Amino acid sequence: MTTTPPAAAPLPAPHTTTTAPAGTTPANALTGKRRIAFASFVDENYLPGFLALLRSLALSNPGVCEDFIVLHDGLRPASVAQIRALHPRIDFRRVDAAHYDTYAKGDQDNYLVRKAYFILDVFRVRDYDTVITLDTDMVVLGELDELLTLRDGLAAVPQFFYGQHKLNSGLLVIQREYLSDAFCARIDEVGRQGTYELDKHDQGILNAVLDGDFVQLDARYNYVKRRLSGDLPVPDTTAILHFTGRHKPWQGGEAGYSLAEDRWRGFELSDAEFHAAYLALPGAKHHDLLVHYGTPHVRRTADPESARRVAAAHIGAGEYQEAADLLGGVRIPVDEAWPHEVLGNALMSVSRYQEARTQLLLAAAAPNRAATAFSRLAQIAWIHGDDATAAQYALEGLGVDPTHRANRLMYKRTRDAETPAEGPAGEQLAHVAFYMDRQGNAGDKLLPQSVRLAFGRDTGPARWHSVHAHRLFDEAALERVNARRGLVIGGGGLFIPDTAPNGNSGWQWNVPDDVLERIDVPVMVYAVGFNAFDGQAYGHGRDRFLSSLRKLVERSSFFGLRNHGSIEKVRELLPPSLRDKVRFQPCPTTVTRQLVEGWTDPAQRENTVLINAAYDRAGLRFGHDYGHFLAEMATAVKGLGAHAEVKCVAHSLDDERIAFDLRREHGIALPVIPMYDFGNDEIRDTYARTKLVIGMRGHAGMIPFGCGTPVISLISHPKMAYFLADIDRPEWGISVHDRHLGARLVERAAGLLDDHAAAVADVHGRQQELWKVTEANAADLRLVQAGVRV
Repeated sequence: MTTTPPAAAPLPAPHTTTTAPAGTTPANALTGKRRIAFASFVDENYLPGFLALLRSLALSNPGVCEDFIVLHDGLRPASVAQIRALHPRIDFRRVDAAHYDTYAKGDQDNYLVRKAYFILDVFRVRDYDTVITLDTDMVVLGELDELLTLRDGLAAVPQFFYGQHKLNSGLLVIQREYLSDAFCARIDEVGRQGTYELDKHDQGILNAVLDGDFVQLDARYNYVKRRLSGDLPVPDTTAILHFTGRHKPWQGGEAGYSLAEDRWRGFELSDAEFHAAYLALPGAKHHDLLVHYGTPHVRRTADPESARRVAAAHIGAGEYQEAADLLGGVRIPVDEAWPHEVLGNALMSVSRYQEARTQLLLAAAAPNRAATAFSRLAQIAWIHGDDATAAQYALEGLGVDPTHRANRLMYKRTRDAETPAEGPAGEQLAHVAFYMDRQGNAGDKLLPQSVRLAFGRDTGPARWHSVHAHRLFDEAALERVNARRGLVIGGGGLFIPDTAPNGNSGWQWNVPDDVLERIDVPVMVYAVGFNAFDGQAYGHGRDRFLSSLRKLVERSSFFGLRNHGSIEKVRELLPPSLRDKVRFQPCPTTVTRQLVEGWTDPAQRENTVLINAAYDRAGLRFGHDYGHFLAEMATAVKGLGAHAEVKCVAHSLDDERIAFDLRREHGIALPVIPMYDFGNDEIRDTYARTKLVIGMRGHAGMIPFGCGTPVISLISHPKMAYFLADIDRPEWGISVHDRHLGARLVERAAGLLDDHAAAVADVHGRQQELWKVTEANAADLRLVQAGVRV
């Protein structure tokens, strides 16, 4: 049966960006990313059941960690501590019995009645898009992926004994349209009327409200104990086992259900047993769970392999100091190569380079870890400006594994690079940027030249001294910069913790505070972005980042960020005395037509639509919705094919994945444009000649826009919403999580293609507004370079 939402709560409007200040808008409101939570009503009587439920959820779904709402009407501090020990994301919410007094039938002291009513409080939750209720007399035995990917309606398992038109409320999957005042009012109305089954309470009320209109789930998601009467075994397909009835396993159980109760007792574990069981599970594990259970396990056992796995989880989340502290506190045997390699990675990420070298040399002695260890040793040497040693380490790594990409790139970077003949130092600007390797991200490849064009037509070594942001800015680098007439820093999303991590600044430029303070030429921060993802944090490196950021703003003569979202984020991190120094400077790629000398718009465009998808940090981009996104993109590609030829444009090698996945999962073949192999002129030319770009990467929107091409943004990162808000075109963005993404993409694309001349004119008009800001800032920058305070 297909559910219909309550009449008073229609489907959400299509997601677009928002123009509200980023500092007051949650990141998920910008990206449309679904917030999912589990929920249970818990009291002291059912606490043993709930603790077993939490253990079973983690052991059966080790890669899942959503917030868990605990509804309660009073729990002891010791009970709260037990619950927190079993889940890292608990949200305790006390319920108020008052709003059920009118229909509690005088039985408010009965726990089963209280539990039945109070779980209805879940419908009063307003800060999640999907809530999954679990009774405290359940245990989870199988994967819940199907529940986590549900997007519509209210889903439940039909009652076993009462016909298919009624639900069993032990498990509910509730979408946002039901988490509403209107639906709560309907619940209250039925409750006051008392026209529901008195012995069923919450499910009686819900059945009366829904009248059979719910999404029916397979019985394996709420497999009631009564199905197993006579000591029948629990079917292997069971995902959730529900111990309905008054006799619970932790209270002694009930005759005739011993095999089912044995499954429950398998989760009656001490914390030490539970932690060990979780770490022993095969396959991928969620970062939060691995850290929450693994940290006490490591402290208890000092096991280096467990410490290695927890430290690797920290590194994967950008928590480098935490990884170094945990693994550094464990004695690692000399011949345990993998923990040495992970510790070396953590240490180099917090700029403890000499200690990192020691660990990586130990790891390099083992053939199975040597290639990666050598690549990290090569990186440390390169960071310190020692290209010869970096090349040698990379060559040794290739000797172990000739296919190792990191070693191959480092060897080419250090051996093939030519040092250009530069002009006189006093006539140059120094430029700190991320200079991308060949086959690197196309947007990052174009950025340095685009920034330089904003300062003049000559972008070569006569006017510019290049400083790679990821190399250590040491005394020698300081001397070279101070010999120039100024320092430009940008563009790109340099404020991010996990791209080229270092302990000197906490962001992409590897500059110690004391060296930064001694730069004595004008410092101009130009079109830098705050690039943290929805759900990404700086961890223990936050203080280091804040200190570096504040010193940078203090030292800067010009501090321009590329969107107002970044401006608000950065201003929040600064003391009031520095906030006014932060100003808007659009990314220069967005005004390409104004900057490139001799630019002419194409006389005729190819009848193509270019699609770009990004896969770095895929978990942060898609959550549980990648399958939905891919299916919707298949719909979009089919629909767009009626208007133009659709191609995949890959800014990096990983971006080609959408073409592979569409072919494998949906039988759709897309030609791929390998933009990662293109030069800057070819990148601009490709984007200028197409009719429309649908892009997920920031520069898959900004570059074509700057070339005068209409764009639609696939929003999986707040920066996409920031850009569209700045140009006052939020309708050009659609969340990757949008329920009707495919249809809406086709509709909006058709509108832009059908009246393409008007769409191009609109792009030109929006671009002109950004150009006015850029020109005004250019006037100030000329004064800065002349030594005038602005």
